[in-house]
Amino acid sequence: MVAPFLILVLCSTAATLWVSWQLDGGAAAINEAGRMRMQTYRLALSVGTGQTSELPQQIAQFDQSLSVLRLGDPDRPLFIPWDDVVREKFERVARNWSEFRARWLEGKQTQLDELRAETGAFVADIDALVIGIEAHMALWTSLLYLLQMSVMAMAILVAALLIYTGYVFVLEPVSQLKLAIEKIQQGNFDTRVDHASSDEFGMLTTGFNGMADNLQSMYRNLEHKVAEKTSELEEKKERLEGLYEVTTLVANTTSLDELAQGFIKSVARIARADGVTIRWSDQDNQHYLMLAAQGMPQSLVDAEQCIDKGICHCGAIVTESGLRVVPLQSDSVGRQLLCARAGFKTAINIPVRLHEKLMGEVDLFFNAKVRPAPALRSLLEALANHLASAMENLRLNALEKEAAVSQERIYLARELHDSIAQSLAFLKIQVQLMRDAVQSDNSAEIQEVLEEIATGVNESYGDVRELLMHFRTRTNAEDIEPALITTLRKFELQSGIKALLTVKGQGIPLAPDTQIQVLHILKEALSNVRKHAKASQVSLNVQQRPVWRFEVRDDGIGFNVNDDQLDESHVGLRIMNERAQILGADLEVQSTPGHGSSIVLTLPPANTMSSDASETKGIAA
Repeated sequence: MVAPFLILVLCSTAATLWVSWQLDGGAAAINEAGRMRMQTYRLALSVGTGQTSELPQQIAQFDQSLSVLRLGDPDRPLFIPWDDVVREKFERVARNWSEFRARWLEGKQTQLDELRAETGAFVADIDALVIGIEAHMALWTSLLYLLQMSVMAMAILVAALLIYTGYVFVLEPVSQLKLAIEKIQQGNFDTRVDHASSDEFGMLTTGFNGMADNLQSMYRNLEHKVAEKTSELEEKKERLEGLYEVTTLVANTTSLDELAQGFIKSVARIARADGVTIRWSDQDNQHYLMLAAQGMPQSLVDAEQCIDKGICHCGAIVTESGLRVVPLQSDSVGRQLLCARAGFKTAINIPVRLHEKLMGEVDLFFNAKVRPAPALRSLLEALANHLASAMENLRLNALEKEAAVSQERIYLARELHDSIAQSLAFLKIQVQLMRDAVQSDNSAEIQEVLEEIATGVNESYGDVRELLMHFRTRTNAEDIEPALITTLRKFELQSGIKALLTVKGQGIPLAPDTQIQVLHILKEALSNVRKHAKASQVSLNVQQRPVWRFEVRDDGIGFNVNDDQLDESHVGLRIMNERAQILGADLEVQSTPGHGSSIVLTLPPANTMSSDASETKGIAA
């Protein structure tokens, strides 16, 4: 759009320069013609005054000026704007110059009265030539003014057009692009610029729209990806929450029913199942017992409380170890299954295995056709493994408790056998002696046997009280000294024998189960003192470092340690030896008849205690 105006401006400028050049040439011609007028006056003056010596030079100058006007000056712009009028006037000047020169300058004139008039007439012809040139000059000047005004008007018009076209073709597209960029920055990726053209702004608009398309596509893909990732994170969060919930349940439950009920509630929520059952298998996997159910009709629960292997989809014979999705339909003979009759469309069987052994299965029922995602499948299988581990732990705990109870019963039996049973056997003998004495009516023997029976009853009563106190004894988790003080105080109350306790050093506290065994040994030693030693004083010396050492010393009648014939008075020693072997400790018995007895129990260092002690933790308690 600027190019045509540029051409017009160039043409106008060229025309202006040409007119200015014409004006310069005409002005120089006017100056030269004015000079000819001055030269005419000088020639007339020289003729009139008779100074003819300068005439040749003045004539040559006039001829030169006339030639310059005719031919122009190559050194500067000097030319006459020729037309017919100017040419006629110039020819008249040239012709009159020839006549004026021939009459007044080349010949000798004596009549000078006409010189003035002819000089004025010749100058008038020169003036007429100048006026003709000036008329052309005025015309060129007007043309120059017109060209200048045209250039100014054209400049204003071009400026206005440039402003308008700049706004329409530059500022407006730039403004549209700016607004579109602001909208893009605000997140409106649907923004497009409507500018259909083939210029640079059209190319820029096309590029911007393409960029907006790419941004919108990327943003949509990003939103989709963010939504997918968010969904994945939510699923992982739900799976972790479910796994944590089941793990907490497994760690805190102590009964099978609590575990089964809590597990089906968690699995039903995690899998969004409409019904859940847990079936446990027998040792040979021939029968399945329903442990818990949720969302199932009561009639189905009652009918399938215990089912045989392979009679339906639940408890079916399968070889794969993973989860199975089973569409619920009628069986091969057209019978409708109970679960299908209850409205369920899909069943998911999750085998519960422990170390590749099938222990049962978890069955999920849905009212619609479903197919679990891989993540859910793996989660359900992991939960089934947790269930298997939890139930196995419950079984092992039950076995451990049963073993502990059995061990405790053995211990009670041993205690009863070693104390009360022996006393009862003695009483049985005395009762037989009493029967014989009564039959023989021997009053002295009857009195003696009654004394023996009374003594035996008192001893049995004392043994029972001792056993009761023995089983009720509780140890301190940190120090055994309070338990020793309590034991000695009870011994004094039962026997009337003074007891002293001496503790030396500071050692590592004994474990609770070790304390119990130590107390049993010490109580048995004190019981033997009460029953057999006939002592007046007992001392219990405890040494804690470098190893624990307990010594029970009395001032009684003593006995022969090397006597291999163990009668009833030596049963306590056998019991103490058994307990010492449990602890891995050394039990030393020192006694001299008539000089009292000493029983020393030395425990092993903590780092060398035998495994037997650890195996019996909690049994005696």
